[in-house]
Amino acid sequence: MSSILESATVSTAAVPPRRLRCTKVPTLVFRRPTDASQHVALVIASLIREHNSAGMPTVIALSAGSTPSAVYRQLVSWHREDRLDFSRTIVFALAEWASMPADSLQSQQRFLRESLLDHVNIRAENIHFPPGEGTPEEIARNCEDFERVLEQAGGIDLLVAGIGRNGHLGFNEPGGDRSSRTRLVALNPRTRHTAASDFFGEENVPVEGVTMGLATMLSARKIVVMALGEHKASVIRKTVEDGVTEDVPASFLQTHRNSVVVTDEAAAGRLTAITTPWLVADVDWSDAEEKRAVIWLAEEVGKPLLKLESADFMNHRLHSLLRERGPVARIRERVFQSLLEGICTKPAGDTPRKIIVFSPHPDDDVISMGGTLITLAEQGHEVHIAYMTSGNIAVFDHDALRHIDYVEQFQRMFNIGTNEDFELYSRLRAEIIAKRPGDPDSTEALQIKGLIRQTEAIAGAEAAGVPRSRLHFLDLPFYRTGTVTKNPIGDDDIAIVADLLREVHPDQIYMAGDLADPHGTHRVCAEAILHALPVVADSVQPEVWLYRGAWQEFPPYEIERAVPLSPEVMLRKKMAIFKHESQKDRALYPGLDEREFWVRAEQRTKNTAKVYNDLGLPEFYALEGFVRLGSEL
Repeated sequence: MSSILESATVSTAAVPPRRLRCTKVPTLVFRRPTDASQHVALVIASLIREHNSAGMPTVIALSAGSTPSAVYRQLVSWHREDRLDFSRTIVFALAEWASMPADSLQSQQRFLRESLLDHVNIRAENIHFPPGEGTPEEIARNCEDFERVLEQAGGIDLLVAGIGRNGHLGFNEPGGDRSSRTRLVALNPRTRHTAASDFFGEENVPVEGVTMGLATMLSARKIVVMALGEHKASVIRKTVEDGVTEDVPASFLQTHRNSVVVTDEAAAGRLTAITTPWLVADVDWSDAEEKRAVIWLAEEVGKPLLKLESADFMNHRLHSLLRERGPVARIRERVFQSLLEGICTKPAGDTPRKIIVFSPHPDDDVISMGGTLITLAEQGHEVHIAYMTSGNIAVFDHDALRHIDYVEQFQRMFNIGTNEDFELYSRLRAEIIAKRPGDPDSTEALQIKGLIRQTEAIAGAEAAGVPRSRLHFLDLPFYRTGTVTKNPIGDDDIAIVADLLREVHPDQIYMAGDLADPHGTHRVCAEAILHALPVVADSVQPEVWLYRGAWQEFPPYEIERAVPLSPEVMLRKKMAIFKHESQKDRALYPGLDEREFWVRAEQRTKNTAKVYNDLGLPEFYALEGFVRLGSEL
């Protein structure tokens, strides 16, 4: 009997990648992250099989982290199917945190073992990690041994790495030496900030790491660097389009004769061939490409759409657009009307409808589309909110302690507690206080933190006009790891979403289409919905709209529906966000954007309104943008 995941009719066939010609490092752009991961897994597996058939060892250097995790899952799957033999494979890890025991939750050695090495038939003597423990002198000597073992193995056949947001490879930080070998290094503040979520706070992140050097890495016969998600778009542009510089260590890939950068479309989103393809090649002028080009042109010359002239097109290498789609008046009118018709004050129409807003975390609903949520409720639609995960790992310990104190004092005040109750509170308090930095919470602490997020979500939804009777806390199993690293989507996750769709039978649903989520929860939640929809397609066929999360709005050329927000609605949206007290002032995992969520939400929607106004469209206080579900995810 096939699983739900296998039987879902969502298309999972790999779409051929785009090979960009205008980059200084060969760059493959895949439609979906899963396709990119599948490709890299095939590269690794093909090399292992080729060497196995010749009786040769395969020397591979691998990185830890979320980016290659799907690659490792695929390799393990192939091994279990008896299709991939690792007995001749030799693995060298790229990096490790300094002064960290190998069994620590955040250890890169532990990640690689649990993700790949413990599940394949690789020999123990063929696994090598940079020496992270010991005195600086001991680490230096062990690093020399690491390099010597690597040389004795014949050098690296294939190196697979992720790329840091500051362009680091391994722990080779900006300013690093091109001729460096494996060594102890000081970690860049941005690296430590990015890793803060894995360590439950930046203060717990080590200040040093041990890394394979740039010279060691660049000696590999083939290098594959992966980047997934919009948060990597800026550094990918610097890596493959700008010049070689020590400020972006990954840019040294330009000097390597056999390297390739593998991305999804989100990570490639700022490359010239993606953002302005008409500047580097001939373009097949579809409606979508015309809209993108004309909006870009208006922003470049600082004119509203209807004031663009033929000379503007000619001076910005858009003569082929005029030739194929002109005259200029028709082009201006088509793009202007497309944006104008997308402005919608009644996003669900005039007839009362059933709606589900899927919220990956317990605050994404009000942060991402709170104004539209308020509008839908005010216009009489039956709005449901489905909170897909508990969000329990994103609560500070001091918030959990405060709530324990409140419950205890409440019971003492009204003389309703028992000795067993008070003993429980003391034990929970002691466990949280005694927890070592970077350790995961106990099951009970996670339950308390989940309850905090749940009660905040109820308050936020009610502030937006949605009663608690229409709130659904799905608590999808993939999230229940107690750590930042999550499990892949499974049958149980899909079944829970499918059951809700059958129960509510919505006419319209909203889901996160936010590919900038640095921890991937939004993406996994989207996968659960996309796999559930075909399962219920015989009875439930809702209209599906995508919204963006806390990080940024859709660009105007992608927006198909823009919902205006009045000052009053924006104020209510802000008040709903404020109900999420554990996320206010400073969130536990803010990403690289230190602004509070309400500030991000307000500035993002006001900026979208300004962009529309600058293009010559009606002026609004704020706008929330949406995209109709197609094949984006």
